[in-house]
Amino acid sequence: MTNHQHFIIHKPFGYLSQFVNNQTKRKNKKLLGTLHPFPEGIMAIGRLDETSEGLLLLTTDGKVSEQVRSKIVEKEYYVQVDGAITDEAIQHLKHGVAITVHGKKYTTIPCQAYLLNPTPSFAPRTKKIRDERHGPTTWISITITEGKFRQVRKMTAAVGFPTLRLVRVRIGDISLGDLSPGKVVKVTVFGFLDRQ
Repeated sequence: MTNHQHFIIHKPFGYLSQFVNNQTKRKNKKLLGTLHPFPEGIMAIGRLDETSEGLLLLTTDGKVSEQVRSKIVEKEYYVQVDGAITDEAIQHLKHGVAITVHGKKYTTIPCQAYLLNPTPSFAPRTKKIRDERHGPTTWISITITEGKFRQVRKMTAAVGFPTLRLVRVRIGDISLGDLSPGKVVKVTVFGFLDRQ
């Protein structure tokens, strides 16, 4: 029997959610493997794109990866959007919006969405988002159980408030908490899987 290993990481801005770079056009990209000496066979469960930050679960167990990516596990994101978002836009997000996924129209399933007040106090991002002189921004929480390609970004754009910063703060009952960017914590098991 293989002793699988599991980790929780705060993926920083500017990193790819992968360990091996097999694409020549990405030769100068930052990979997760530079943050910690991970074991062979490690994989990210789901992905956060290069410009997204926050909670990422890593495992050497493919079965665990499938369970976490299933539609029964919630993923919560704190999203900074361009503009002062309206109640109408938040209601639209909750009920499902039309986005395009790999060239096909798709309507997102209903989700949880609400205005964050007070706003979260994340450390400043390594690349500045934009100057306050360009108008207001708003932080909202979006919790989904699906995970289409760049889904949350497409959802906020669909209601007229493009995403400026995206931080995943929770997967199931595992929270990012005060884990700082780039930090890695080894865990014995992802507890919420035992209760599915």
